Amino acid sequence: MTQRQCNLIIDSPAELPKSFCDANDVTVLHFSYTEADDPEGGLSGVDDMFESRSAHDFYEAMRKGAQPMTSQPSQLEFETAFRAAIESGVPTVYLAFDSGISGCYEGALTALERVREDLGKKGRHAEFYIVDTKLPSTPLNLLAWEAVRQRDNGLTAKQLADWASEAHFFIHTLFMVDDLKALAHGGRIPSGVASIGTALNIKPLLSVDLDGKLTFAGVARGRKKGLRRLAENYLKHHDPSTFMVAIGNADCQHDARTLQDLIEKGCGEALVLESNIGPTIGSHVGPAMVSCCFWGDDRRENLPVPDQIASGVKSK
Repeated sequence: MTQRQCNLIIDSPAELPKSFCDANDVTVLHFSYTEADDPEGGLSGVDDMFESRSAHDFYEAMRKGAQPMTSQPSQLEFETAFRAAIESGVPTVYLAFDSGISGCYEGALTALERVREDLGKKGRHAEFYIVDTKLPSTPLNLLAWEAVRQRDNGLTAKQLADWASEAHFFIHTLFMVDDLKALAHGGRIPSGVASIGTALNIKPLLSVDLDGKLTFAGVARGRKKGLRRLAENYLKHHDPSTFMVAIGNADCQHDARTLQDLIEKGCGEALVLESNIGPTIGSHVGPAMVSCCFWGDDRRENLPVPDQIASGVKSK
């Protein structure tokens, strides 16, 4: 077997299938979830992309009232994976989960520093890059698929890290949440707003800003209108040189297929990456979320001028 240009490490919320990761030498670090208020453990487990529990079983438990919380990989898991990568002698790129909604990136930096110290000269000189992707879930899935392709097309570890650091500016994301209760439970919105939104059948549309934080992008009255908004967003903003679109769903495959049909009717062709919204994001958004992510124009150019200036300052 030909040795690859670099080791590639991702987090489980990238939602890549285990079979794909195994076939492409991608190491996965696992988040976990637990229902701390349930004395018997409740809905708890490792985010292994539904290898040990089906997506339907997970979301059905949430429909019945389960409210799991999530945790990033432990320092031990970080250190074990980083040590193995460094000792392999192959340069490494780790695409870390969104720092805008998780402390995973900071935890990884701490773990890498400790491993470098433990390994002495070999650790200090090892080529190891940690990239804050500023992306969660389906957009991270889109990035990870393409990162594997870019690596296998010859990018070095340094080139791949530089590529990934810029990539999130060109990934457009819009997703629809069916019920506001899960967001309220996680402190994302006031509980009173959740109750009103549910009563009015309002489906919130959310996105991810340049810092990786969740942001409201509007509302739709009902799921059908929401799915049309997702399709229209793709048809309006996708890069015409690529028809790749990542569609994620939280136990609502029928809606994902409807969205795909709407996109294909509008543009004639699309290369669809389908994924199940995993437990890490699912714990916070609840069942029946649908997301649509794709490559498009530089999102920095769509900012008001003062925000463009601030973005440039942050990137220096």
